[in-house]
Amino acid sequence: MAGLATVFGSGAMTNSIPEIENNDLLFVIGSNTTETHPIIGLNMKKAVRNGAKLIVADPRRIDLVRFAHLWLQQRPGTDVALLNSMMHVILKEGLEDTEFIKNWTEDFEEFRGAISEFTPEVGEKITGVPKEKIIEAALLYGRAQKPAIYYTMGITQHTHGTDNVYSIANIALLTGNLGREFTGVNPLRGQNNVQGATDMGCIPNVYPGYQRVDAPSIKEKFEKEWGVNLSDKVGITATEMTEAAMHGGIKALYVMGENPVLSDPDINHTRTAFGKLEFLVVQDIFMSETAELADVVLPATCFAEKDGTFTNTERRVQRVRKAVNPPCEAKEDSWIIMELAKGFGYEMRYNSTEDILLEIGRLWPAMGGITFSRIEKFGLQWPCPTLDHPGTSYLFKGGFPRGKGRFTKVEYRPSAELPDDEYPYMLSTGRQLFQYHTGTMTRRTSAIEAVASQAYAEINPEDAKRLDIKNGQKIRVSSRRGSIDIAARISGRPLKGMVFIPFHFKEAAANILTNTASDPVCKIPELKICSIKIVALK
Repeated sequence: MAGLATVFGSGAMTNSIPEIENNDLLFVIGSNTTETHPIIGLNMKKAVRNGAKLIVADPRRIDLVRFAHLWLQQRPGTDVALLNSMMHVILKEGLEDTEFIKNWTEDFEEFRGAISEFTPEVGEKITGVPKEKIIEAALLYGRAQKPAIYYTMGITQHTHGTDNVYSIANIALLTGNLGREFTGVNPLRGQNNVQGATDMGCIPNVYPGYQRVDAPSIKEKFEKEWGVNLSDKVGITATEMTEAAMHGGIKALYVMGENPVLSDPDINHTRTAFGKLEFLVVQDIFMSETAELADVVLPATCFAEKDGTFTNTERRVQRVRKAVNPPCEAKEDSWIIMELAKGFGYEMRYNSTEDILLEIGRLWPAMGGITFSRIEKFGLQWPCPTLDHPGTSYLFKGGFPRGKGRFTKVEYRPSAELPDDEYPYMLSTGRQLFQYHTGTMTRRTSAIEAVASQAYAEINPEDAKRLDIKNGQKIRVSSRRGSIDIAARISGRPLKGMVFIPFHFKEAAANILTNTASDPVCKIPELKICSIKIVALK
């Protein structure tokens, strides 16, 4: 879907956070928003108070279900079937936006043909969601005037994550809910500057601004600015790096602000792969589990100890200012990188982080109008191409970059590893409100540890009864990759046959269990689904 690739590939919201309160329909799928994005969750609650309808699609009874008008409890990994069957209903009821489809999209007829077989009955059989609920959800979304879709890694961390995102884009195109205020497709980023990192080329096929490394004119532009010869070879993703290290294809690795030894799937595999490296460098603010394996650790400053910008999930570039001095010998990331470059014989001539921002604007027109003085008090949203441009609150007004948005034919594919006789339960991992990521920061905070210090596995009451497991009892959870001992939390939140474990706790690391199988397009691993078995411990 080339017209939407820059945004959906970058994970950026098409619309803005303040618009949430004015949605008349919110469709939240694969996002535990109130726990993982609590401020945005507050906006969603305000929208409901303002009269908006809320549809939540999640296999687990997340907190947001309390505010929902409709909860679709689909089986994990069946999002494509759910969305396709909803679109079948939208077409059957004549709720598609025919003018928008005619003027702003292509490949609609092929898409329509693929959707024809996904009746609500088929959707129910695959997803477990009653056909009546599928029909109701389709009518609510199809009839809404200002609907928006919100999703996170519950959609993307699958072997068919790309298909999931295409399906979400399809339903927005089908109803004409792109390019307008209070609508859109809105992926919510997982950390405070993930958007900024992606914008700046921290993916293997692009330079900053999503400009392809294998495009000759782009390569030439960056070579001229930086005064070096650049490769036009597309690199590999983080998950592919681990595999390459395992088989000798990578000899050295430089990890910045990441803790793959706890956050990557199949931790034992990751540790083994990192152990085969000849040289591992980790740059971080604390001695993480990954840093403990490093040959060299470079102590970096945290957000409050440096100057620069962060870009948030709605594409808003905001100032970061130094508030306190860093401890000991910790240095700003940019300083460390510049010193390393000097050691390699290339001198980066930046006198300040604003110099870097200005260079970004020269090389990526979408940032050309953003300067420190313009974001002194309030951030600006890219695209912001000129110094008098106000920033862009929502994208695709008046059309798509490629001219038309393309419908994508998406077939349902099951997940890579499903329950069987040996491993009869399905594991899903995620976050909880009080802890953050791998706990590198939050688990050093005594107030947080006082209320959320214990790892747990949420088990459906029917499954607990069958296994003779009591609340709080220690259990052993095993997959084909390893085992962990963890406390059982009997709860009505997960679907029957499903277990949920937050991945923050190193003493019962959920990612010992997870599967390295990944999406063939974007290479994101299937962290949300794997098969497990459970044994009660005495």
